[in-house]
Amino acid sequence: MNLPFRRGDTGQAFPIYITVVAGLLFLALAYLAVGQAAVNRSGAQTAADAAALAAAQDVRDQLAGAWADDLLDPTQWPKIFSGGVDVDDPCGRAADLAAQNDARVENCDWPPLRYTVEVTTNKTVGDSIVPGTENLKATASATAVIDSRCTFRLPADGDALPRLRCDGKDWDPDPDDEESLPKPEDLFDVHLAD
Repeated sequence: MNLPFRRGDTGQAFPIYITVVAGLLFLALAYLAVGQAAVNRSGAQTAADAAALAAAQDVRDQLAGAWADDLLDPTQWPKIFSGGVDVDDPCGRAADLAAQNDARVENCDWPPLRYTVEVTTNKTVGDSIVPGTENLKATASATAVIDSRCTFRLPADGDALPRLRCDGKDWDPDPDDEESLPKPEDLFDVHLAD
């Protein structure tokens, strides 16, 4: 039996198919743009974390050096362990680490024992379907903190050096044996602030 050919409904699904495929492609490109931005933001946060930690570690090393220099004057120790001594600007070290992570330091703030660094990535988000984002750069900030690991009690007589107790380990500083002195990481803890 021969059915008559009807022309009115032929090919109606094709425009719908094209519309659905175009919509899915647009969504895929939009997700790609969001992904590019997220990767750039993650890179900025990595650079900020590294820069803040570098600044704090630089100061930790300076404080440990100040302690070693004033080893025979325990009256100076409380000032050193509380960050109350002059140190060189650690922001140069922060800038070095930011640059290694393809970013630059916008701001470096360092009150005693707390170092906040704000960075901007050198790379932009790049071309995407979202207008106006091609020149945007990610920014992030991080704060690193130095905590003293040690406690001590100044002796009654001024001749003996105090015993340091650092995270449960006792140190009897011997100025004649530099190898036996605690290292900077034994004296101070450096970590990112929560």
